[in-house]
Amino acid sequence: MDATSIFKDKAADDDSLEEEDDSYDGEFLFKKKKLVFASGSGKKGSEPSCQAERCLADLRDAKRYYRRHRVCQVHFKAAVVTVAGLRQRFCQQCSRFHELSEFDDTKRSCRKRLAGHNERRRKGSSESRGEGSGRCQNQPREGDNRCETLIAFPGTPTYKQFRIR
Repeated sequence: MDATSIFKDKAADDDSLEEEDDSYDGEFLFKKKKLVFASGSGKKGSEPSCQAERCLADLRDAKRYYRRHRVCQVHFKAAVVTVAGLRQRFCQQCSRFHELSEFDDTKRSCRKRLAGHNERRRKGSSESRGEGSGRCQNQPREGDNRCETLIAFPGTPTYKQFRIR
């Protein structure tokens, strides 16, 4: 399966249609492909609307993110939304709806994406501590001088010392 067929399969899943646009800038002819979403009526290029059942929100004036993912602001933040007859929630990491069983409590990101995010965080913090990067990971408490560096400037009988945290 090549990338083109994967793209077409994905586009078919999204109820979208592929449309080509030819542009000529005087020297070169460019072919642009854009996706045009169609609602259940099958009309090409119909008005963007929220995926949630019985939602009549008009997304024409909504921000680009909401139009692209076909979700209104209300259902973007809702704990439970009915989409395609299933109780779902919008995942802010994946930018799509998942079944409620894929979320922990009231979290807005699915378990799979949260696990990857937490793994990256753990990996990054353990590397920086292990390499001795010279940075203090935790803010020093008052009276704690472990993360301070004293710099003395010679040249005068009374050296000035600066503390760098």
